Amino acid sequence: MTTLLETRKLERTFGAVYAAKDVNIKIDAGEILGVIGSNGAGKTTFVNMVTGYLTPSSGEILYRGKEITGLPTRDITKLGICRSFQIPQLFPELPVIENMLIALTIAKQNSTVLFKPAINQALEDEAMTLLARFKIDQYADQDIATLPQGVRKLVDIAMATVAEPDLLFLDEPTSGVSADEKMDLMKVLIDALKSTKTAVLFIEHDMEIVEAFSPRCVAFYEGTILADGPTADVLENQKVREFVIGSEFHRSAAEPETSKPAPEKKTSKKGAA
Repeated sequence: MTTLLETRKLERTFGAVYAAKDVNIKIDAGEILGVIGSNGAGKTTFVNMVTGYLTPSSGEILYRGKEITGLPTRDITKLGICRSFQIPQLFPELPVIENMLIALTIAKQNSTVLFKPAINQALEDEAMTLLARFKIDQYADQDIATLPQGVRKLVDIAMATVAEPDLLFLDEPTSGVSADEKMDLMKVLIDALKSTKTAVLFIEHDMEIVEAFSPRCVAFYEGTILADGPTADVLENQKVREFVIGSEFHRSAAEPETSKPAPEKKTSKKGAA
């Protein structure tokens, strides 16, 4: 497999506090990678450093073998690394289609001031194709403010793909989405991104989502990588269970139900997900 991204001894400090320390990660082309960890574990700090929103205190970031450490966000996006945010970055007073057209116009480096004249049928067709890929084309004429949170998430992520990135970072794509909708949303999302062979790193607190959609998982704890490997192995890792997901997570399907629950094992407050 071709390595898209590699970080070497990546660190970020705030005074004497390490937000990220000795972070070494490789992401291959087309790979889907889940990232877990409690709040403040360093997950978003890592993504912010790679995408240019935060300058590392030390270490290297390599993209396709070339160092990109400290480059501006705009330049990193042009190279093929994009992201979405935990809170969708949308224009709520505008319809879905106009949000997509704005994203496409910016991606094609047209002036946002000349937005209306820049719109043509070809651009509208491209916007509708993207919406259809994420199965949200039926919402094209609806204002963002009227849509369910799950649809807003998909619009936001669709907008993040207009530049056809090779690597996409998703910060908690199912946050704020009802439990009943999470699996369906992730299936639509992953299927759409697989069709373009985009590598995906997604931060997630729902372990069922991580199990279902990420073959590989990285667990962060207090700014460091606690475990990195096949998802099943990481979720069974003793330290991950103690500090990240809790010891009671994931009872094997082969394990019989009991009339009395097993005594609860105490976990570190820092590891509460």
